[in-house]
Amino acid sequence: MFGILLLMVAVADVYAQSDVPATRPKVGLVLGGGGAKGAAEVGVLKVIEEVGVPIDYIAGTSIGAILGGLYSTGYRAAQLDSLFRAGLWKTDNVLKLLDRLTGTGEWVDFDELPIPFRCVAADFDTQEEVVLRNGNLAWALRASMAIPGAYKPVLIDGKTLVDGGMLNNLPVDVVKAMGADIVIAVDLTQNKHKTRDFSLKDATGIGGIFDWLVSRPDWKKYNDNRAAADVYINPPLKGYGAASFSEKSIDSMMRIGEREARKKMEELKRVVEMTRPGI
Repeated sequence: MFGILLLMVAVADVYAQSDVPATRPKVGLVLGGGGAKGAAEVGVLKVIEEVGVPIDYIAGTSIGAILGGLYSTGYRAAQLDSLFRAGLWKTDNVLKLLDRLTGTGEWVDFDELPIPFRCVAADFDTQEEVVLRNGNLAWALRASMAIPGAYKPVLIDGKTLVDGGMLNNLPVDVVKAMGADIVIAVDLTQNKHKTRDFSLKDATGIGGIFDWLVSRPDWKKYNDNRAAADVYINPPLKGYGAASFSEKSIDSMMRIGEREARKKMEELKRVVEMTRPGI
C-alpha cells in the first residue's frame, strides 16, 4: 500500500511539472570589432546556423555591431556574405546603405527586433562607453563604426559618438546584462595585452590622452570579457587588417572564421543540447 502511495505521489508530481512552461538557458552572441576582419565573423555565423544554435541576444561593436544589427533584423550568414563580397562597407555613403538595409524607420526599441540587440559606441568628449538600445538603428550602427579619422562622429542625444572599439571591443558584459546565460563570443583582436591600472578620469589634456593610449584601460575590460565567454572563438587573422577588403582577403577570412568555428563544434553542439526545452 505504501508503495502505491509513493507511485501516486510520483505521478502527481509529473503532472504538476507538465503544467509549468518549459524554460531554457538564453544564448547571447557577441561580435567584436575589427573592420574588414568581420568577414571571419560571417564564417562563424555560417557554422552557428548549421549547428542550430538558438540566438536570443546580440551585442556588437563596430563591424560586429553592423553584422549583429543586420542579423538581429533577419539577415542571415549567406546574405551577409554577399554584402561583404560586394564591398559595400567601403562606400562613403554608409549611412544611407545601413538605412536601406535595416529598414526599421526613424526610431525603434532594439528589444523589439526579431533578436534583441545592443550596439556599443564611445562618447568622444567624455571617453565613456555608450550602449545604444533604441533609436534609429542605422545611426546607431554608423556611430559604432565611426573610427576616428576614417568616419565622421555621429551626434546622438547630444553625445558625439565614435567607434565603440575604443572602450569595449568585445562586449560580453553587455550581452550578459541583457539576460544571456550562455555567451558565444567572436573576437577579431590578434594582439593580446596585459592590463595596466589607469583610470579614464585621469585622461585629461594632451598628457592624459597620451597616457590613455599607452596604458589602454579598455584592455582590462577586454581581458575580463574574453574570460567570461563560454564559447570563445578567436580566428587567427595575422596579416589581415581593418582595411583588408579585397575579394581574395574577404574569401580567405570567411574560410578562416568557418574553420575556427568548426574547431568549437562540440562546444556549440553542447549549447544546443543545453538549450533544448525541458533540459
